[in-house]
Amino acid sequence: MAEESLAVEHHPERNAFEIDLDGQRAVLEYHRRAGSIVFTHTGVPPEFEGRGIGGKLVKAGLDWARAEKARVVPACSFVHVYLKRHPEYADLMGGS
Repeated sequence: MAEESLAVEHHPERNAFEIDLDGQRAVLEYHRRAGSIVFTHTGVPPEFEGRGIGGKLVKAGLDWARAEKARVVPACSFVHVYLKRHPEYADLMGGS
């Protein structure tokens, strides 16, 4: 499975971004709160960890937050670390 070809799907009805991994699912969960998007959980099945899948989910979520003109609250530690490593998203930080 080529990770670059994996499609991120946004499911607003579930407040999640997801990638299908041969019947398993990687997920970035969020909720909206007064002009902010709070990213609460990033999960990748253990056998798919270390392949950039979590980062691909977070990038999709952050790009969506930017398009929505929403501030980002990284309640998930993975999102928090991603933001530290990608200063191009620093403008999205705000709220608590």
